[in-house]
Amino acid sequence: MKRVRRWTPEEYEYLIENWGNKSLRTIANHLNRSPNAVKIKVDRLGLGAFLDNGDYITFNQLLNALGIRSYSYKAESWIKRRKLPVKYKRVKDCSFRIICVDDFWKWAEKNRGFIDWTKFEENILGKEPDWVKEQRRLCTLAKMKYHTGPWTPGEDEWLKRLLKQYKYTWSEIARMMHRTEGAIQRRIIDLGLKERPIKSDNHNPWSDEDYQLLGELIKQGHHYETLSEILARSTKAIRGRVYSMYLTENLDKVRTIIGDSNWGDNRPDRPVTHPTLTSAERQEVRQNISLLAGILKASIKSRCIAMKGECYEAEIA
Repeated sequence: MKRVRRWTPEEYEYLIENWGNKSLRTIANHLNRSPNAVKIKVDRLGLGAFLDNGDYITFNQLLNALGIRSYSYKAESWIKRRKLPVKYKRVKDCSFRIICVDDFWKWAEKNRGFIDWTKFEENILGKEPDWVKEQRRLCTLAKMKYHTGPWTPGEDEWLKRLLKQYKYTWSEIARMMHRTEGAIQRRIIDLGLKERPIKSDNHNPWSDEDYQLLGELIKQGHHYETLSEILARSTKAIRGRVYSMYLTENLDKVRTIIGDSNWGDNRPDRPVTHPTLTSAERQEVRQNISLLAGILKASIKSRCIAMKGECYEAEIA
């Protein structure tokens, strides 16, 4: 009688992580088992078809749906830093990461600017929230306007020529080269260039309407590049205003802070010495401190007079 080869923990882990992501024949060949044997084990484990096995998917399946291959980096970046709500499931002797689809959508809404939605196939995780369609559209438009691939030697030479002319701002160079301002800045540093773009004209004051529009655009999920185009200001200027108001440049965090309110609402408290305080705010702080000092001084003086009176009455007695 032919002896049945037992499944190892490593084989279980491979099957669970790759079922639905790779073909049955590919999995069978890797495991050196027949396709029928793999199908029987899948049925016994209750894996079912890809995304038909319940309301959860594995972390690997999620990354594949997003077109991402750097598993270890995303595990660090998404789970540890951005608190992706993964859970752990055990099958036999294997433990693997899973995430409920509903929990993913709640997390994704708060981190929508962090995900490249152009690589996310529509409805691959089932019915999508209403905001996803608009976010995918904005992401697609941004990719059409800006190059995201590796820099070519020709682009490097072009960048050097533009910088040596000392007449273009960050936003002007970004528009000409179809690269984001952040990409331009990183490339200048990578190439070790000493030249820098000239500063933008700062004599264009912000109006209340500009701020309210900025808040609405952030709530809609726009990136800094599209904010720059709509507001006709550099991304550096916009980043500065965002940080000054909410102490972070992360638009996902700002979007969460604003919620359903308007620009300027729910502003976090800042220490008196914080560099984002304006001159008017610093003057107000000084006045409040002077007022508080006057109140404390009067209170101490009143208390001293009262104590002297008590001492005098005690001596007479």
